[in-house]
Amino acid sequence: MKKKKPAGTLPVFAALAGNSFVAIIKFFAAFATGSSVLFSEAIHSLADTGNQALLAIGLKRSKKLPDEDYIYGYGRERFFWSLISACGIFFLGAGVTTYHGINSLITKEGFHYQPLIILVLAVSFIVESITLLIAVREIKAKHGAMGIREILNAGDPVTLSVLLEDCVAVLGVAVAFLSIILSKATGQYYYDGIGSIIIGILLGLVAITLITKNRNFLIGRSIPEELREKIAKLLEADPAIEKVLDFKSTVLDIGVYRIKCEIEFNGNVLINEIYKKGELKEEYIKVKDDFEEFKKFSVEFADRVPRLVGRKIDEIEKKIKSKAPEVKYIDIEIN
Repeated sequence: MKKKKPAGTLPVFAALAGNSFVAIIKFFAAFATGSSVLFSEAIHSLADTGNQALLAIGLKRSKKLPDEDYIYGYGRERFFWSLISACGIFFLGAGVTTYHGINSLITKEGFHYQPLIILVLAVSFIVESITLLIAVREIKAKHGAMGIREILNAGDPVTLSVLLEDCVAVLGVAVAFLSIILSKATGQYYYDGIGSIIIGILLGLVAITLITKNRNFLIGRSIPEELREKIAKLLEADPAIEKVLDFKSTVLDIGVYRIKCEIEFNGNVLINEIYKKGELKEEYIKVKDDFEEFKKFSVEFADRVPRLVGRKIDEIEKKIKSKAPEVKYIDIEIN
């Protein structure tokens, strides 16, 4: 059976290829023309390329199977590398871009307009739009019914990284184009620098959003509330469970959850399951007039109860996994 690729694989590798190409042509055009905003766009694409390489590392490492050191697997690797990527966006993308824009305003640097600039921006816009479309399609396939706020809250941070970076990339190309046109039309150098600063601010906002999201996953975020309620109702509906005393959950990876709950069994229901099979009645007839036999039965019955409880727990776990297959690990404790 072919192993399923982790969420975000296609958007990451599409963006990695696209941004590598775009970064090269932007740097070439930036050095040829001296444009501050185009240089900022080149830095932006270079940062995106490095970030997507980090995301690819996270995806690959998250696929490692559980072992003795990490019994729940390596799924959170994707969140760690996504966090590093987000920090890269903030410091390399937003920081360098904003600094370069401010520096161009202070030094009053101009640039030499060439048709090459428009050509590079047009090609960049097409490539960035394609990679953005791939990320949008994957997000819609997984969270089509959700709103934007819900997607930002529940979506895979790897795919969201690509989505938000490409949104800013497409918007950045538009800002760069407008800045260059205004600079050319008015002869004022500062439009070029202002464009760089705007792109830097947009990158900073994206970085902060992604840093916050990955931090939440790394410190042990709970599973979605609707799923928690669904599982709790499933437990409470079982006649053998008197009450659910405690319920904890955590996200181990995208679509991989762990839950831990403490329950109190209904002893009458468990005994009635044995009684329905007729076992207790037969054994009662056998031992009722013989105390020694009764003692043997008591010892055997004491051994039977843990096995009965164990089978019941197995049944409950199978029921949960059938209704919520994302829950891969279940720890049920008896009060």
